[in-house]
Amino acid sequence: MPTFSLPKTYDFTSTERRLYQWWEENGWFKPENSRNPEGKPFVISIPPPNVTGVLHQGHALFVALEDLMIRYHRMRGRAALWVPGTDHAGIATQLQVERKLLAEDSSREEIGREAFVQACWDWTDRHHDRIVGQLRRLGASCDWDRERFTMDEGLSRAVNEAFVRLYRMGLIYRGEYIVNWSPGLQTAVSDVEVEYSDEQGALYYFKYPVAGADLDDGPGVGYIPVATTRPETILGDTAVAVHPDDERYRHLIGKTCLVPMLNRTIPIIHDTYVDREFGTGALKITPGHDPHDFEIGQRHGLRIINIMNKDATLNAEAGPYAGLDRFEARKKLWADMQTAGLTIKEEPYQLQVPRAQRGGEIIEPLVSMQWWLNTDAMAQLGLAAVRTGRIKIIPERFTKVYYHWLENLRHWCLSRQLWWGHRIPVWYGPDGEVFVARSAEEAQAAATEHYGEAVKLEQDPDVLDTWFSSGLWPFSTLGWPEDTPDLRRFYPTDVMETGYDILFFWVSKMIMQGLMYTNDIPFHTVYLHGLVRDEHGRKMSKTYGNVVDPIEVMDNYGTDALRFTLLTGSTPGNDMNLSIERIRANRNFANKIWNATRFVLGNLPEDFKYAGAPDPDQLDLPDRWVLHRLNHIIDTATRLFESYQFGEAGRQVYEFLWGDFADWTIEAAKPRLRGENPDPVRQTLVYVLDQTLRLLHPFIPYVTEELWQHLPKAEGEAPALIVAAWPESNPAFENQDAAGAFERLREGVRTIRNARREYGVDPARKIAATIDAGDYAELFQTMAPVLALLARLDPDQLVFGPAPAGEKGSTLVAGDITIFLPLGGMVDVEAELARLQKQLAETEKRIRGAEARLGNENFVSKAPAKVVEQARQTLADLQTQRAKLAEQIEALA
Repeated sequence: MPTFSLPKTYDFTSTERRLYQWWEENGWFKPENSRNPEGKPFVISIPPPNVTGVLHQGHALFVALEDLMIRYHRMRGRAALWVPGTDHAGIATQLQVERKLLAEDSSREEIGREAFVQACWDWTDRHHDRIVGQLRRLGASCDWDRERFTMDEGLSRAVNEAFVRLYRMGLIYRGEYIVNWSPGLQTAVSDVEVEYSDEQGALYYFKYPVAGADLDDGPGVGYIPVATTRPETILGDTAVAVHPDDERYRHLIGKTCLVPMLNRTIPIIHDTYVDREFGTGALKITPGHDPHDFEIGQRHGLRIINIMNKDATLNAEAGPYAGLDRFEARKKLWADMQTAGLTIKEEPYQLQVPRAQRGGEIIEPLVSMQWWLNTDAMAQLGLAAVRTGRIKIIPERFTKVYYHWLENLRHWCLSRQLWWGHRIPVWYGPDGEVFVARSAEEAQAAATEHYGEAVKLEQDPDVLDTWFSSGLWPFSTLGWPEDTPDLRRFYPTDVMETGYDILFFWVSKMIMQGLMYTNDIPFHTVYLHGLVRDEHGRKMSKTYGNVVDPIEVMDNYGTDALRFTLLTGSTPGNDMNLSIERIRANRNFANKIWNATRFVLGNLPEDFKYAGAPDPDQLDLPDRWVLHRLNHIIDTATRLFESYQFGEAGRQVYEFLWGDFADWTIEAAKPRLRGENPDPVRQTLVYVLDQTLRLLHPFIPYVTEELWQHLPKAEGEAPALIVAAWPESNPAFENQDAAGAFERLREGVRTIRNARREYGVDPARKIAATIDAGDYAELFQTMAPVLALLARLDPDQLVFGPAPAGEKGSTLVAGDITIFLPLGGMVDVEAELARLQKQLAETEKRIRGAEARLGNENFVSKAPAKVVEQARQTLADLQTQRAKLAEQIEALA
């Protein structure tokens, strides 16, 4: 019995857990324990998932992609470091803790800030292990000793340092501007935390009375017709704008009109922003509640009126409507305007409604006092880094998107009215004097120096936008602002892999902040993946019931099956469709590799000594062919990896292992393993399998490691596949003659297999054949046992030479090779003839029906062009089938 053996089936559940623990315990995730610890680093900073989040397919895709890159470069001899970590997720975490308090009949206001922040820390600690455990389950080979959290002590120090530096450079300031206000969360939110939904609304047309005129004088004299989708904001209007070239209203420019129901006088102004073709061609200007109106107001020096409280009820500026909810105020104001004769009409209008990603309520544009960052200079740095090629975006088409965003970048609202997050490092003295400092102690020292005595300071209650700390991630995780060994060794990092949907919200901020604080790019490549959708291309949603849970998939099919499906089914920047059927097929691929390895190991004797790369001069044609093909696949896969075409690399290696190795090389090896000199065949099988497992390891790390551990090893080999060397092509294996010759043999086998299928020959039945191979006669005769096995031929009835004269049979041509298969040896001629004649009659009947349909002028002229074209194609296919059947009948008869 051979000592090299495998269990009959692959138990992925126990294997995955055991191997991950083994890898980690041996320190193979650490760059210090790589094959070349002093080599050039390759570094990825993980996009930190929300610490309170749950694994979804988007996580699974980015983990699979990044782990693939890390494993590939680790095998290539780079000191690979994958820095893990999690994000404190300001709004998401605060919202969950507030819901917990609400369920306990409490609130954050009731327990106070200090207790609430502690509750958030407790919540974070409880949920951290869940998301990290799920990342580990996916095979993430991160250096967990270097794990970071966006609110740990070091990163908090980095955040404060960054804020202080920007403030002292004059780039951070406090001022009023329009923000996305979430009434439910009671905070400003970033654009990425706002989702737009298509909803049915209304466009409200009404009369803006011209001061001193009579409404009865009509539009353009007594009033200006205006349209809006948010009537309640009329109460905050401070102007009506018209286009300077609009003949309908230009004579009114410089006059005034009256705010409906409040009778507050406001000016009629002109501005080229006004679209004369939309609505009535006149625009109400509400600088306090619309970002475009705010800019118009700034240009014209208009007053800013905020009519809303933080909870979206109306304040005293709304006059008689104060205290009403914004939507109640809309109804009451419109009803009052109808009574006053100020309304014109309502019409249905499709709206893009902004809703809070977390709370779901409608976002209110609101002027608010916030902390802002002037990003003008940073944007220029970010643009230059990409334009000069220092940073490459994959796929390249997103470069234009990046340019557009940074060329039109507005000042960044940094403050959030939350309690969970990095508190803004600003303290106020008794008289409102501002002290910006790295710590409370530093602020207190500055205040004492300023006032000449110790005074009580109040810290700003707001926290920083989560994206501010996330923007520091590539360098703060390595120790910045301290000059740490990790920062010197591993920064700049290499690749930032993330979703295309946060190219602006996160990637651009990392680039700008990295350049600003470190005077260097944070990474040289941005790799963008798309969204993972269901098999029909729909977004995964609980509402649709189409969510494919990665944990459930891994439980049922194994991690490797999920990883391989995601990696080979995705391309940079494009969404991918995910189906359980594809995952199941890739589970079968793992089984195929397992069975192929069982075959190889099962044919090794106890005293087998693996010698490494075989000597091609000692090998038969099939072995020289597969080594030539192996060379090609190694070079192709490496080239595709280097150009970030990971999916295509995986597909190519898949085809090689399943097709070239399992279906051809192993089958061709079977008769030779029983021959007089099987050792070269065994050496080739082990070598090709070893090299192919290395190529597949970044895609499917678990099954490849498990199988590789069972393979015999050459002297001095690495202890584990995870730290083994990436394959390199061997010039000695280049052999076009052998490749061409074996391809001739394969072409002959395929031709015979096709004929067997056409004639319905039982797969187990061996048939006779006469092969006239011409210049390849010696090759075919030498490979006769292999040929007989692969084509299921009877070795005693396999003849080489011209086809026999006068015998019934099928003559096949494969290139310049002629193959004759006697029909008597393949089929019952009479029964087959009857079957074919019946099939021909059925085909003739279908042809007559198709011809009648196309002969019907009514059908041809009135049916859709696509339907008519399909009918014509069906007829053409049937005619081709008839001709083929006739040929087969003639051959038999």
